[in-house]
Amino acid sequence: MKLVVVESPAKAKTINKYLGKDYKVLASYGHIRDLPSKNGSVDPDNDFEMVWEADSKSSKRISDIANALKEADTLVLATDPDREGEAISWHLIEALKKRRALKKDVAVERVVFNAITKSAVTKAMEQPRQIDAELVDAYLARRALDYLVGFNLSPVLWRKLPGSRSAGRVQSVALRIVCDRENEIEMFKPQEYWSVAADLRAPDGTDFQARLHALDGKTLKKFTLGDKGEADKALEAVRVGGYSVSSVEAKPVKRNPAPPFITSTLQQEASRKLGFTAKRTMQAAQKLYEEGRITYMRTDGVNMAEEAYVAARSMIQSNYGARYLPEKTRYYSSKAKNAQEAHEAIRPTDFDLRPEQYNGDDDLRKLYTLVWRRAVASQMEAAIFERTTIDMLSKDKRAQLRASGQVLVFDGFIKLYTEGHDAGDDDDDSENRLPKMSEGEHADLLKADATQHFTTPPPRYTEASLVKRLEELGIGRPSTYASTLSTLEDRGYVRLENKALIPEDKGRLVTAFLENFFQRYVEYDFTAGLEEKLDIISDGKLDWKAFLHEFWKQFADDIGQTKDLRVSEVLDALNEALAAHVFPDHDAEGNVIEQPRLCPLCKEGELSIKVGRFGAFVGCSRHPDCKYTRQFSSDGEEAGFIDPDGNELGVHPETGETIWLKTGRFGPYVEMANGEKPKRSSLTKNDTPQTLTLERAVELLSLPREVGPHPEDGEMIYANFGRFGPYVQHHKTYANLKDPADVFNIGLNRAVALIEDKKARGSKRGGATPLKTLGDHPDGGAIEVYEGRYGPYVKHEKTNATLPKDMTPDAVTLEQAIELINAKAAKGGNKKATAKKPAAKKKAPAKKKAPAKKT
Repeated sequence: MKLVVVESPAKAKTINKYLGKDYKVLASYGHIRDLPSKNGSVDPDNDFEMVWEADSKSSKRISDIANALKEADTLVLATDPDREGEAISWHLIEALKKRRALKKDVAVERVVFNAITKSAVTKAMEQPRQIDAELVDAYLARRALDYLVGFNLSPVLWRKLPGSRSAGRVQSVALRIVCDRENEIEMFKPQEYWSVAADLRAPDGTDFQARLHALDGKTLKKFTLGDKGEADKALEAVRVGGYSVSSVEAKPVKRNPAPPFITSTLQQEASRKLGFTAKRTMQAAQKLYEEGRITYMRTDGVNMAEEAYVAARSMIQSNYGARYLPEKTRYYSSKAKNAQEAHEAIRPTDFDLRPEQYNGDDDLRKLYTLVWRRAVASQMEAAIFERTTIDMLSKDKRAQLRASGQVLVFDGFIKLYTEGHDAGDDDDDSENRLPKMSEGEHADLLKADATQHFTTPPPRYTEASLVKRLEELGIGRPSTYASTLSTLEDRGYVRLENKALIPEDKGRLVTAFLENFFQRYVEYDFTAGLEEKLDIISDGKLDWKAFLHEFWKQFADDIGQTKDLRVSEVLDALNEALAAHVFPDHDAEGNVIEQPRLCPLCKEGELSIKVGRFGAFVGCSRHPDCKYTRQFSSDGEEAGFIDPDGNELGVHPETGETIWLKTGRFGPYVEMANGEKPKRSSLTKNDTPQTLTLERAVELLSLPREVGPHPEDGEMIYANFGRFGPYVQHHKTYANLKDPADVFNIGLNRAVALIEDKKARGSKRGGATPLKTLGDHPDGGAIEVYEGRYGPYVKHEKTNATLPKDMTPDAVTLEQAIELINAKAAKGGNKKATAKKPAAKKKAPAKKKAPAKKT
């Protein structure tokens, strides 16, 4: 019997259908081992020895494979055909050897297939090979490199820049690209320019438009007409009229189709056309691959297998006719830096399965349609346009007008697919028909106008355009882009708004810090150079440990130089680097601010960036005499300034009490004096100090809102905002709400349903169950994440530490958890419990001795 191991159960299920009774297929469920997130997992002082661990679930799967191996004579490793797949196979062999479960008489074979079809799987089984040691070396080098950068750089950030979360080799460069673009946008100064256009009528009565192309024999450039005066003079010359055609040029233009998808272009097009995030795209593509619908979705290769070309061309011939089929097969080459073209492009495994015949779920169907259309279109005939240019001179020969038009003559591949464009890309697809005219013919001037324009800043990056930029620079690999973008969003470094990636304040802080103190590691060329060396390792032309030694020598020195770095030095550098963003020299209307760093409260101190336990903020240099503080970012307006003593909003319409807007450690809130204990309510994420009205403040102060009595016990259900967002509450059961507006409009039925669902999920646990286990504390014992009444927290033995507001259970790392737990323990909040613990342990066995004897 042959034991076949693949990554996923879905893949195992599909493959199992193609293999006979002599095969057994099991899933490893992805990577079975990983580097634990603790110091020493990669040891540079011991020739980069790496410590691998398997969690409880992975250990169970290794055991299942080891048990199945007892009845097998061959172990077939059929993991994915890339570096990660090779690594999973290597890990499995190493784990089985460690357990002594791999006997000498068991043959080990490595097989790869680019598509999960019967023919591909059967063919692969007939062509086994050994594990590619060079690919494994490249994986080990990449994994060690990412660990050394992230695990050593992130703690520097935590110590010198509180509130920051992490840094990474590719992640930090991607963040810098987003922040650099935002800086360009903020520093952008619009430039005025004018254009002159005329409406004309041809002899056959057709109206068309032309623009002023040259004046007095000189060709106009973009900024030639820089103001209204120059534009008016040009307009006067155009209005002379009497135009006759000086030249007509008409020529055919061909446009060829784009190649089939690779990982990055699939992510870009799915973002443009379907609105999918990179993560969503890869999840759908993974399922399509496991179903056997498309080829492997992590690839740089732009060409298809020969049988795929034949199938695609047959599909075109039978469905669109010979006119749409090129004489020769189209082959492509990649323009991307560091492209690895060993694998096929992403294509359908069966071209005869048209998109309308596929019955997968919505995301899968949409993505399959995109893949199918792109792959078929890549083999279709070029689209043909006729591009016409007509030049005309005024009767005094001063003004030369030019009319351009493009007409689609033959649609070709456009009949099936057109590639999308990002904002800011030139798009000349617009079809503009011109009348048939010949040299010497006259055109009547109907009207002419001058139009004012201003240059616009470059557009923000979208996920699609950022992936494209990373690919152009040769940074990261196609398989990493989705996780890199997700990490930036999960860490709170960027936010996605209308598809645009906008850097958050903490993201800009981290980038400014790295650019000032670790510039080398966020340089585009340096990071791309590391990728090139990793590719050389995979070709067997560079020793992976020699590569790591070279990198570590410089990196360790750079880390060491930060030990004596004072926070004041960091803040001085940040104040200078982020001055344009934090202390803009003009307001929203463009008015100049003479002293952007002058404190608006005391009118004496200088504003500067400061850091506290909860991140960065702006404060006055005369603190504590002056208590002015504000949030990190500012648009140059002081409308958002909250006086330390509070801003008076008005009087409550019912109680007559004064309502104040104030700010505290958790941000702005409203307060109303109400006897000895003032009533307070925090502003929601949708509220800002600038836009807050008295009516909204009254609404917030009305909380908690009574939703209605619970139908079982008659006790009131309340809706309110907490530190971790909106919720509904019944007794001690709290259920989160997704939309802040629900606090004010949720009905009783839905509130009861949420409460009961939360109770049901809680009762199944039979006690608190961790959301996840992060790893071991340096002192021993597991660190786990829990959801508590007052929000999520991390726990080590008897020490509980609440997660800060900007830290989610999904994103918290072991290092951050250790720091939070150690800080909590250092405060002495758990000393008594710790002191009692040994005594309790000693007493427990003594009490159990007597019952043991009776038994």
